[in-house]
Amino acid sequence: MKAIIGLLFLAFELAIIIAVIAGLWKTFVKAGKPGWAAIIPIYNVIVMLQIAGKPIWWLILFLIPIVNIVMCILVGIAVAKAFGKSTGFGIGLALLGPIFYPILGFGEAQYQGAK
Repeated sequence: MKAIIGLLFLAFELAIIIAVIAGLWKTFVKAGKPGWAAIIPIYNVIVMLQIAGKPIWWLILFLIPIVNIVMCILVGIAVAKAFGKSTGFGIGLALLGPIFYPILGFGEAQYQGAK
């Protein structure tokens, strides 16, 4: 019985991971970036900074504890603005990415460029 519950949990977790990767992939493609960049660690942050219109050196700030949380929120807001979404949506991207990136990627929002 424990094995079945474990397998169900694993399948659910895998479905969420696939949805997030697909949403991030579609978001990158909408912004004119390569979709495969969504699955490459560190490079996906660099691409996200490009989409947000932020300098690449901000990547270093993601390595500093506490500062990385603030940076994640700032980049999330900038990405949301680049797609014509609100600040609230950007905070959602930062704090609830597994829900908001698929919405952004598969939704009707179009990339308008970093502002």
